Amino acid sequence: VLFGVGRLLRELRMDRGSLRAPADLSIVSTPQVALRGHQLGYRPKTNAYDAWDVAMWEQYIRDLAIFGTNAIELIPPRSDDAPDSPHFPLPQIDMMVEMSRIANEYAQDVWIWYPALDKDYGDPKQVEFALEEWAAVFAKLPRIDAIFVPGGDPGHTQPRHLMALLEKQTASLHKYHPKAEMWMSPQGFTKAWMDEFYAILKTEPAWLAGLVFGPQVRDSLPVLRANTPKRYRIRHYPDITHSLRSQYPVPDWDVAHALTSNREQINPRPSDEALIFRSLLPYVSDFITYSEGANDDVNKFVWSGLGWDPKTDVLQLLREYSRYFIGERYTDVFAQGLLALERNWRGPLAANASVYTTLEQFQAMERSAAPRDLLNWRFQQALYRAYYDAYVRARLLHETALEERALDRLRGARSGESQAAIAEARQLLNESSNPPAAEWRLRIYTLAEALFQSIHQQLSVEKYRAIAVGRGATLDSLEAPLNNRGWLIARFAEILALATEDERMRAIDRIVRWTDPGPGGYYDDLGNPGQQPHLVRGLPYEEDPQRFESTLTGFGYRPDWRMSWMTHAESFWETPLLMRYDGLDRTAQYRVRIVYAGDIFGPDMLVRLVADGKYEVHPPTRKELPIKPVEFDVPPEATRDGQLTLTFSAPPGIGSAGRGNQIAEVWLMRK
Repeated sequence: VLFGVGRLLRELRMDRGSLRAPADLSIVSTPQVALRGHQLGYRPKTNAYDAWDVAMWEQYIRDLAIFGTNAIELIPPRSDDAPDSPHFPLPQIDMMVEMSRIANEYAQDVWIWYPALDKDYGDPKQVEFALEEWAAVFAKLPRIDAIFVPGGDPGHTQPRHLMALLEKQTASLHKYHPKAEMWMSPQGFTKAWMDEFYAILKTEPAWLAGLVFGPQVRDSLPVLRANTPKRYRIRHYPDITHSLRSQYPVPDWDVAHALTSNREQINPRPSDEALIFRSLLPYVSDFITYSEGANDDVNKFVWSGLGWDPKTDVLQLLREYSRYFIGERYTDVFAQGLLALERNWRGPLAANASVYTTLEQFQAMERSAAPRDLLNWRFQQALYRAYYDAYVRARLLHETALEERALDRLRGARSGESQAAIAEARQLLNESSNPPAAEWRLRIYTLAEALFQSIHQQLSVEKYRAIAVGRGATLDSLEAPLNNRGWLIARFAEILALATEDERMRAIDRIVRWTDPGPGGYYDDLGNPGQQPHLVRGLPYEEDPQRFESTLTGFGYRPDWRMSWMTHAESFWETPLLMRYDGLDRTAQYRVRIVYAGDIFGPDMLVRLVADGKYEVHPPTRKELPIKPVEFDVPPEATRDGQLTLTFSAPPGIGSAGRGNQIAEVWLMRK
């Protein structure tokens, strides 16, 4: 009845003073995915949820139910978060109780994402403490249908100790909720731990109801399904909230978007979410999505709609979303606008002039909007993204032009002019502090304030007490530099400290010819999809959206890095990263220059390079900070046939997110 009412509401044409239904409305429908849910984490780390009161949660849970959702997932008072938030209207346990009650009233299943955070569950005292702590939560909630315990991210417990703990926790859970189930995931496991986990699974423990496939599971979903006894269901835990360093990052995202929008921008990705959903549906029976705030609102409703009927046209879902939440007259234009926002993130931003067209479409809606429409937070979110993307593109074009002018001045420097050329180049670069499109920038700030007022979305750390810039505070990263200014200014200081004019001129030459591999050489900017002709990318996105067998574009950041260091190609776990060259001079000797960059460094993060699968160019070597180009000779035997394959690989068996095999730039140079 609830879902029938919801579907009717989605079909009704509701205007002020009128309520209409299509004359031929006749729907017979059955949900195709058993569990269709979303994580709603009331905790400090989220970009809005921590400020929501009981009435807002009731509204949101009801909204989700109207689109076919039948489960929510809560987060306990102790997780990998701060113990309190300046935005909390209620303590965490009190809000958990309220959300469990609301879900029960709407016949929604209640799950709890419950990380095992303590250091040593091989210690009986630690186990006893955990049993008491969790039981206190179990006892207070009016409804619990399942507990999901991630194996990692956070937590780091060997499978045999974790499974023993969960068997005891299941018995404790049943004292308060006799029919509740225990689920877990092998997130963050090393290869050795994964093998141990599979061995335990083969014994088919009766207390375990099912497995969860989420971020940082080192085996793909087909592999996990093949190694899991048939009696266990597998629940998908897709990350729909993060745009980078995530389970399903935006493919080949432009670095300008990555630096400004960061991880938790308002991110409608309807086409991508549909592709991810459909490509992995054969291996799962359920899903509850991973969300950390209101930024992924559109994605939630796409998943719920597809969970009911995977064949539903995404545009139809967006039209229902637009009609129900924004208004009848926005049915098509707002739906098309959401698709346009997704297209804003496709391909090189400098070449994507349609970003301005997207803004013009939303500005037309904005001009004709009624006051109640302008107060609608979903309308505000879409406007914020449209203005944000357009402003970032205007800045990118402006700052790219300034850098080119500065480099032109350096290229034209003659002996005796090094200091003057550097001074003029620095002055040109400093013009980036006067960005274009001031009206767009102002509108972004006013929309950020509007979103804080409407749903308490925290788009700035300083202004709205967001927990961190990377946690949705995109207002704070709006002005992130979009050219090589930071790197160049640092180089200028080094050059001016040199003793002689000849040294200064040689250093200037290295800057302006940075990408030059010399005669007969090759250069790849591996983080730039348009400048990686020798990279073997692997499978198409639709066949491997999590990139288990393929490379993807990743991002790292330091203020004094080159833009080409802030993007890189990477592969996960044991998947190697390959580069292939043809047409080499068979008589020449070659040398390879590499910049190892990324976001993962440390004593355990090693990269090995092998030529043609058998000639070691360098052994497993630690990625060092500060990063700089490193050079190695290529064994002549590898290029005698005029071809070369370079294979970069991480240490076998690593756990966590499987990241670290990250390469930013490669030059193959004739000696």
